[in-house]
This record gives sequence, C-alpha cells and structure tokens, in this order.
Amino acid sequence: VQLQASGGGLVQAGGSLRLSCVVSGTFFSIPVMGWYRQAPGKPRERVATIEGTDHTTYTDSVKGRFTISRDNAKNTVNLQMNSLKPEDTAGYYCKVTLYGSDYWGKGTLVTVSS
Repeated sequence: VQLQASGGGLVQAGGSLRLSCVVSGTFFSIPVMGWYRQAPGKPRERVATIEGTDHTTYTDSVKGRFTISRDNAKNTVNLQMNSLKPEDTAGYYCKVTLYGSDYWGKGTLVTVSS
C-alpha cells in the first residue's frame, strides 16, 4: 500500500488550499482515511478523518474551515482548507487504516504567511 499526497504550498493567511492523497495497492476497501499534521517542534496531530462516505471528525481548531472528503472510485482522500491561518503551517500527512495496520504518506508542506 502506497500513499501519495499533493497540493501543499505557500499561501497567505485567509487563503485556501486543497490537499489530495491517492492510495494505491491491493485491497478491497479502505475503512478509514485521514489527514494529520506536524508543525516544527510539535507532535503530530490528527486534523480530520472520514469513515465510510460521511462519518467525519475534525480537530477543534479546524472545524468550520476544513472539509475532508473521499472518492472511493479513485481511492482518494481530499482536504479542502479555507481561511488558512499561520498556525496551520505544518507538514500534512495522509493515513489509511487497512486490516488493522496504519499506512502513511510522505507528507506535503503547507506554509501560511501572515
């Protein structure tokens, strides 16, 4: 199982970015997909997860600004990030859980300037 994330970049505060993560490999379905982030000097934290097609969770700091979605036909999980803040600056990592194991992508960097 491999995950490839894309969509990071540099944006001004208040701007938007859309992250995508494509999952490849041999599997029947992906129960849970999620996005995590890690800022310099801080532990990795969960940003958002999606189970099935519409059961979503968000960390409090991104509620109302970020939206996670998935395309099962393309084995893709997306993260729409609006109203970005400098404190959203971090490496963003996608993760899937398959057959009891976690698989991580290499991450994509998001930098929000003030």
